[in-house]
Amino acid sequence: MAAIRRLPLYLVGGFVRDLLLGIPPSDFDLVVEGDAIAFARLLAGKYGGKITPHAHFGTAIWNLDGELLASLQVLSGDPKDAQPANLRTLDIISARSETYNSHGALPTVNLGALKDDLARRDFTINTLALRLDGDHWGELRDDLGGLDDLKRGLVRVLHPDSFQDDPTRLFRAVRYEQRYDFRIFPETKTLALQAKSLIPLLSAQRIRHELDLILEEQNASAMLKRLSEMDVLQPVHPVLTWNDTIRQRFLIAFRRLTEYPIKPNPFFSDRSFLGWHFWLMAVTSTDLESLNRRLHFHAKLFESLLAASALSAELPALIGLKPSQWVRRLEDLPLTAVYAVFLATPDEKARQNLNKYLETWRHVKPKTNGHDLIKRGLPAGPRFQQVLLRLREAWLDEEVKTENEELILLEKLTKLG
Repeated sequence: MAAIRRLPLYLVGGFVRDLLLGIPPSDFDLVVEGDAIAFARLLAGKYGGKITPHAHFGTAIWNLDGELLASLQVLSGDPKDAQPANLRTLDIISARSETYNSHGALPTVNLGALKDDLARRDFTINTLALRLDGDHWGELRDDLGGLDDLKRGLVRVLHPDSFQDDPTRLFRAVRYEQRYDFRIFPETKTLALQAKSLIPLLSAQRIRHELDLILEEQNASAMLKRLSEMDVLQPVHPVLTWNDTIRQRFLIAFRRLTEYPIKPNPFFSDRSFLGWHFWLMAVTSTDLESLNRRLHFHAKLFESLLAASALSAELPALIGLKPSQWVRRLEDLPLTAVYAVFLATPDEKARQNLNKYLETWRHVKPKTNGHDLIKRGLPAGPRFQQVLLRLREAWLDEEVKTENEELILLEKLTKLG
């Protein structure tokens, strides 16, 4: 399609970087020298799927139908070399240049050639491009020394004003350095440290996005440690600290995450969602509220962070309580908060009880229901819930162990009623 339309088409950035490192690629950005939105509509018209355009940036998201392998075969024109992936969308981008009107602001975008698009990127290792159209298929474009830096394991910006233009690159530099066991080029590190004062100018969404990406990484602990060493966290908010205590909690909790998978809630497998809990579990509610004013957490996450903080502080007082008392304390909390504290707490007795709650206690119900109470002549009202709750607590605390023992207790309760 691109060759027929005489539109140079490239895979650019992360896909090429990871391919050359021998790592399964996750990013899949297609850059076309021309109108990406129009090109994406042509592709969808021929091969199916839906297009989500973003006119301001000259980009489109192609929501694919079927397996990505088939789409990769179509795009490469060489089915035998296509590699399957677990993607359902492709980003199609117009080659463009960018200018920044102020530090930390979003860029002004203009259509350009591939050389312009490569020059606007963050680091040399992300400027490699692999051509996909026609007779040029498979040609590697390396305008800015990205291949050499990739071989040497260096994270290097393209120009001295890179961090001034976009201070979020400080976070990305550390992410790439620690992910690949590279090192930040000395001059690049100096430029990064000079730009720390611009971090407060960044929006909540942009900073939170960068920290979310870090928390999703397998090596998130090393990344946060490095950011702390470079004093990049404090300019975001004083609450964001990193020390050996947090590191140990963080590492232990993520290790247990693989040992104790609990799947009924999608957030249970969301590394960044849980990572925020492991990082901030010892932070007070007052400080969490202050941090939220800076980062604007999503409502579910913020509610869960507050609950985890309170529960973690309260755990010593819960030790020794009956199962029904644990349930009474936990059942109104977000499950994610309980799960996060279960993974992170060093107290073995508390972990056992939290695990019992997650696995068993919260599912315990009496055999008796409201219809049974009506048949017994108990009028509907608050007494209904009191009786059912008392029966449930009896099962939890093993006061009753059989259906017959529940009926005996029910007889006593209804007579009292």
